[in-house]
Amino acid sequence: MNTTQKITAFLSLIGFGAFAQEDSLTILPVQINPNLKISGYVETYYTYDFNEPENNTRPSFFYSHNRHNEVALNLGFLKAAYDNGTVRANLALMAGTYTNANLAAEEGVFKNVFEANAGIKLSKKYNLWADAGIFASHIGFESAVGKDCWTLTRSMLADNSPYYEAGAKISYTSPSGKWFVSGLVLNGWQRIQRPDGNKTIAFGHQLTYRPNAKITLNSSSFVGNDKPEAEKRMRYFHNFYGQFQLTDKFGIITGFDIGAEQKEKNSESYNIWYSPVLIAQYRLNNRMAVALRGEYYSDENGVIIATDTANGFKTFGYSANFDYNIYDNVVWRLEARSLNSEDAIFLKGNEAATTNMCISTALAISF
Repeated sequence: MNTTQKITAFLSLIGFGAFAQEDSLTILPVQINPNLKISGYVETYYTYDFNEPENNTRPSFFYSHNRHNEVALNLGFLKAAYDNGTVRANLALMAGTYTNANLAAEEGVFKNVFEANAGIKLSKKYNLWADAGIFASHIGFESAVGKDCWTLTRSMLADNSPYYEAGAKISYTSPSGKWFVSGLVLNGWQRIQRPDGNKTIAFGHQLTYRPNAKITLNSSSFVGNDKPEAEKRMRYFHNFYGQFQLTDKFGIITGFDIGAEQKEKNSESYNIWYSPVLIAQYRLNNRMAVALRGEYYSDENGVIIATDTANGFKTFGYSANFDYNIYDNVVWRLEARSLNSEDAIFLKGNEAATTNMCISTALAISF
């Protein structure tokens, strides 16, 4: 076979292969379900804690962005969401330092479950749903997903109230979209599995009012016991927040948490904790924004944050945040944060300190 014949044979094989490939594509069904959406999120960060903790872990009441002086993954997840208008389901698996810190009490693979729930619409006429499984928390205006929050790090009240929950709920959205109401039966205070010996189901509610696109008012609660029956202590908790977009560029969020837990089983006395927060955001343009946060957390008896000090946990916090949206789905963030406590609850080297300061930067990409 001469060179011309070889080239002709080669081109013939290419042509045959192309036609064969084209034929195979025509007979194989390629179907994209319009009701199924695949999405993902990755948030990496670097935090420098000026107290320089020896174990490279920030104070234990931080569950997001809690590693010192290392480039780390705070949260990464891949999510599948299905909704055909009658049934819906969500499944998302995650990894990151948030997972390691905040789901440390969960068993096995549950540590890596961000969402896993299914629901069915109960009415053809009304937007009424019943859902069950593992959800993002119904409490608060901040979530584990940084891109949805006005600040890089989470507020103290967010880090110390549930980020996630497991149970069942019934929810209703009004035809105008202004009202949302939900009643929940839960496995506990941020629990997928109840603690051994716990025999108490918890309850919660959420009521959201959006009179227009610029105002959101929300009330959420939790009622339950998060301890074994022998140590049963009822916990009552309420979160309220309001979000107000005062102008096209300037908005504020104000939130307040308050909780009470029995001092001991069957006691009529309660330990109280509370936390107010105020965040103001100003958009410099369609790509850049700055935010300031002021917050306070008081837990004198150590219900949520134990310190074993005279005055317990009583801490003020301040932060300044800068965001730059590199692309519509990519945001780079920078934050400086300072905490000041009544007691010396922080460690600085081998000595106790009343202050803690850090700087953080993060890159978040959603797809």
